[in-house]
Order: sequence, then structure tokens, then C-alpha cells
Amino acid sequence: MGTYVIVGAGAIGSVVAQRLADVGHDVRLLSRRGAGPAHGSIERISADAGDGETLARHARGADAIFNCANPLYHRWPRDWPPIADSILHAAETSGAGLVTLSNLYAYGRPTGPMTPHDPFNADYEKALVRAHMWHDALAANDEGLIRATEVRASDYVGPGAQSALGDRVVPRILAGKSCSVLGDVDAPHSWTYTVDVARTLIACALSDQAWGRAWHVPTNAARSSRQVVDDMADAAGVAHVKVTSIPVVALRLVGLFNPVVRELPTTLYQFTAPFVIDDSETRSAFGLAPTPWHDVLAATVDAARAASDRRRS
Repeated sequence: MGTYVIVGAGAIGSVVAQRLADVGHDVRLLSRRGAGPAHGSIERISADAGDGETLARHARGADAIFNCANPLYHRWPRDWPPIADSILHAAETSGAGLVTLSNLYAYGRPTGPMTPHDPFNADYEKALVRAHMWHDALAANDEGLIRATEVRASDYVGPGAQSALGDRVVPRILAGKSCSVLGDVDAPHSWTYTVDVARTLIACALSDQAWGRAWHVPTNAARSSRQVVDDMADAAGVAHVKVTSIPVVALRLVGLFNPVVRELPTTLYQFTAPFVIDDSETRSAFGLAPTPWHDVLAATVDAARAASDRRRS
């Protein structure tokens, strides 16, 4: 059994920690609040991910570090660089492999299904931040300073998912209320299940062939926002609800007061045309496949209903 450090106790980091601990690995789960699942093999540690020396100390003896940190969306340009530098430092000084969770932003506007070998064509700040993180990690890998890999996912779906069809939309479906979504409600879009993200991160950490390149999380066939909302309603056994597109002008108006919404028009291209992931290499290399779509829907609906019950109790 091994020892693993996970930076970030959110929807992905907590699942990674739980799954590693369940099979007997020792886990050090770092977050600002010392959060995460309660488990005898999980040490929950309160730490600042931007503190390189503290992180390096906790990484001693670890087999791999999982970067599952999740800075506030509107603070990426400010918060990500020191966190990424800190984690790189911890990997280099400890000898632990570095497995970074990332997204598809850096590819920019796609012209077809996105592969891990596509060039980084995006030129906006958030995408450049993620691109620089990978370039720095890959350079350190190629120089023999660390072992690094990156796992890229599309927009999340699943319990606790923070995404365009996450906690804001699912409760409205269950309540029979109309839903407003980003972009073209009928454009095909890849939705990656949170548990499949965790499974892929772990597979990469445990495989010698993962290092020195990026991988895409196995993801179910693309579905439009309208199709996903209808699928959720069917899984919940409720009537379909009306699905409309949020006008860009509304995003810009709300963005005057909300820093998160202010960022959305820049990335709206991801929802106005097909935005599809190619995960074929990951499936072939690691024998992974996405969780069946009906199971994804059932888990998402069950979690939303459980959260609603807790709020009412």
C-alpha cells in the first residue's frame, strides 16, 4: 500500500481520498479547513496550498500528490500561480509524482472532438493560467526533476458538481421549475461524471505509463443541455421542464455585481457549438470506461433529493 497527498477536499479530492483509503492506502488530505471524509486511513490536514514549505513537509514519503485544488473561479489568475508553484516544489523535494486535475479551457474554440494532443489555442487569461501550469509541470518532468501528468475533464455532472448543470439546475428539475442554461440548449456537450474523474486520477497515479503527458477522463456520449435536463427528469420520475438559454446581455448585467458571472461570456463558446471530448486513449491505456449514463443520472438525482431532505429537516 502507498501514501498519497491530496490538495483540495472538494467534490473530486474527497472522492479520490475515499477511494484510495477504502483499498488500504494512507491519505493526507489537505485543505484550508481540514475538511474531507471521515476515515481511519485519511489524515485531514488544515493547510494553505500556497505555502510551499508546509506542503513539502506533508509530502515527505508520499508516492504521489494529487492537485485537486479549486480556487474561487474569479480569482484563478491571482490564486493559481502560487498554488501551482507550491505543489511543484513539494513534488520536486519529496520525489512524489504529480497528478494534476485540469479542464479543457486551454484548447480554445474546438473544430472537432478534443484530444490530449491538441495545441493550446486559447488566449484569454483563465485558459493561459491553466496552460502555464501544465507547461511548467511538463518542463520539470522532461528535465527529470519530477514525474508529472495531467488529467483533463469536461464540465462536471454528479453529486456536488459545480458546473453549468450542477447544484443550481438539478433542484429546479426536481421541483418542476423551468431551467435557464448557458448557450445553445441543443448544442452537443460532453459532461464528465465526478466519480470518473477520481477514477482516472487514481489510475494515472498508479501507472508508470501516465507520466509526461495529459489524459482525458472517460466521458459518456455528448448530450445537449436540453437532453440532460430531460434525462434528469426521467431519472427522477418527474415531468420535463422548460429549458431556455440565458441571454448574453443578462450575463453582462449580472456580471456588473457578481465576479463569477462576469467571467462567463468569455467561455460561452463552450456552450454555443459542439464541445466534445475524445477520451479514446485513456480508455485503451487504462481499461477505463465511463460510468453508465443511467447510473450517473440516478446518483445525481439521489444526492439532490438527499440534500433537499437535509435542508428541510
